[in-house]
Amino acid sequence: MSTTSNTGEITDDGLSRLRSRLGVVIENRTQPHVEEASKDTIRHFAWGMGDPNPLYLDEDYAKASPVGGIIAPPAMLYAFDRVVSGYVGGLPGVHALFAGTEFRWHDHIRRGDTITAKASLKDVELKQSQFSKRAVKQTYLIEFYNQNGQMVADADSWCFRTERHTARGENKYAEIKPQEGYSIEEIEAIADAYRRYKPQGAEPLYWEDVSVGQDMPMLQKGPLTVTGMICWDQGWGGLYIRAHKMAFDMFEQHPALGIPNLQGVPDVPERVHWEEALAKHIGAPGAYDYGPERIAWLSQAMTDFVGDHGFVKKLYAEVRRFNVVGDLTRISGKVTDKYEEGGEKLIECALVAHNQRGETTSFGTGVARLPSRG
Repeated sequence: MSTTSNTGEITDDGLSRLRSRLGVVIENRTQPHVEEASKDTIRHFAWGMGDPNPLYLDEDYAKASPVGGIIAPPAMLYAFDRVVSGYVGGLPGVHALFAGTEFRWHDHIRRGDTITAKASLKDVELKQSQFSKRAVKQTYLIEFYNQNGQMVADADSWCFRTERHTARGENKYAEIKPQEGYSIEEIEAIADAYRRYKPQGAEPLYWEDVSVGQDMPMLQKGPLTVTGMICWDQGWGGLYIRAHKMAFDMFEQHPALGIPNLQGVPDVPERVHWEEALAKHIGAPGAYDYGPERIAWLSQAMTDFVGDHGFVKKLYAEVRRFNVVGDLTRISGKVTDKYEEGGEKLIECALVAHNQRGETTSFGTGVARLPSRG
């Protein structure tokens, strides 16, 4: 029985059925894009998020580093599970907007690890918003285990479910004008910022040498292109991307998932990331990026800052505004605290991402362990 009407509305009956899933471990889950952290899958994910860190890509460099071999980017957890990436259940036909994740890492994901995940619905909150007359915040708890049964990480991840027609009617983001173009001089300035950016790398960043209020190097991403999102999809896998018979089998099993394209062919809602018309249909200002990708960028800002000798333990990140095709993202950060806990030397950093219009598109808080001179 459908939990929504044919128009994709959020109903009391739908909410009741959704809440009946609280705390229940999800069985018969969709196969993740990646199950083994191989040299190839790690490389593809690093390429997808545009992170050239040699710990992920250079075997000789990684062997000589403190981690002793190739490891995966922390955010590669998104490729090992679809629920953490925004694959929500219940309320068919109601649009899902990925909104954030809180990661808690306990160890590195190393080359050769196989990762399995366990997910359950943690919370369902009814929201009233200007963007949609009725919205639902849907939060999941996901635990990640390696082949030895060790929990390498756990996470809370959430989406907002919005009614497509009410979201479009509110037209909240009508004032956002996508970037029309960049001058040759602006492109050269962007290229120069990439040339000058230097992560911490092999040089230790000692806890004693970090001060509260210290600025982190600015990490630049973009300008956003559809090609860049294809690159991200190759490493991350997307949520519903299927082709030919596999696509039609998916739509037969989940009829509300297929949205007819201009040729009348059922296609996935993920088209909002490369199809202007569908993105505007749901109230967005244009085709926009994947939320998990932006959170992966925030995690890179942390790993680049602490270097090979540091370890990122936590990242809380929210996605707040659309990052549309053509937008340039600059991620800045500041050390907000340093403390000792459980014998570890820790720092806390505040992170914020701005676009070229000066708008805050996402923000977060990271916690990392640093080496000590003592």
